Amino acid sequence: MQAKLRQRLPVAARIESLAFNLAEVAADRKAEDVEIIDVRGKVDYADFLVLASGRSDRHLAALARHLEAAGQELGSRVLSQEGLRLASWILMDFGDVLVHLFREDVRHYYDFGALWVDAPRKAVGT
Repeated sequence: MQAKLRQRLPVAARIESLAFNLAEVAADRKAEDVEIIDVRGKVDYADFLVLASGRSDRHLAALARHLEAAGQELGSRVLSQEGLRLASWILMDFGDVLVHLFREDVRHYYDFGALWVDAPRKAVGT
């Protein structure tokens, strides 16, 4: 049933839905400071960024596994993944949605979200 609904949605709506669903999965799995940044028209490599923080390397690795499974259930697969071995900053590429999972100290140090201060964003799970 969900696959039929997904097929009826326009591509842009499917991409946005994927971003929101991945963010909700992260929040449900106890990720902190989960937010979606809409970068459509600002960059050419993605439409949405999902940022989330985890408490430890194990927590981040578990989040990555859950997000990969959730993406597959939603009809999207991880095209590329970096950082899983050290698990302090994991990047997951779902095509038009990039997921960045950070350990809190690493996220604070790089302040990655500040690069997109002018982009629309939505907090999830707050």
